[in-house]
Amino acid sequence: MILYLHGFRSSPRSFKARVVFEQMKAAGRADELVCPQLPASPSAAMELVLKLVERYPADELAIIGSSLGGFYATWLAERLGCRAVLLNPAVDPLKDLEQHVGVTTAWHSDEPFEFKQEYIGELAALRVAHITRPERYFLLAATGDEVLDYRDMVRHYAGARQHVIESSNHAIPEFPQYVDEVLAFCGKKALQ
Repeated sequence: MILYLHGFRSSPRSFKARVVFEQMKAAGRADELVCPQLPASPSAAMELVLKLVERYPADELAIIGSSLGGFYATWLAERLGCRAVLLNPAVDPLKDLEQHVGVTTAWHSDEPFEFKQEYIGELAALRVAHITRPERYFLLAATGDEVLDYRDMVRHYAGARQHVIESSNHAIPEFPQYVDEVLAFCGKKALQ
């Protein structure tokens, strides 16, 4: 089973989530992908995903997390002992998300999206200072990420498998070129 976690203000309709879904669907394995809409509250988001994956042992579960979803994926991988692929992950979102406290809209809808001050504390409770077992992680980071610094990612996931894309940006528009590598790391080798 693959759990895909989207980023801040994003949704299961994000570009990278759709690329993963389409690849899984083409292989007749779309039922092996779970991609929930995450609530704004980090603790509520983790409560939701823990319920979704509680029946899967670590060796049958992999997580793909993009941006803030990568931060969540790291916490989950440490807690559950499963593999995680991190796509331009937020390493320390506390410093970046403080400025987003308030009401805005999500990227893929006009629905109001409220990020409350209390969520900063919830994020702090999920922070992983140092990863264990780096072989469990695969980092895909773009040097041209305009939102997050790829060097923080490279340092935080030292020892993990890393693919640094020269230039590109936070959205990784060339992600279709990397989806097979990502899914192979997740243990989904026979997708072609």
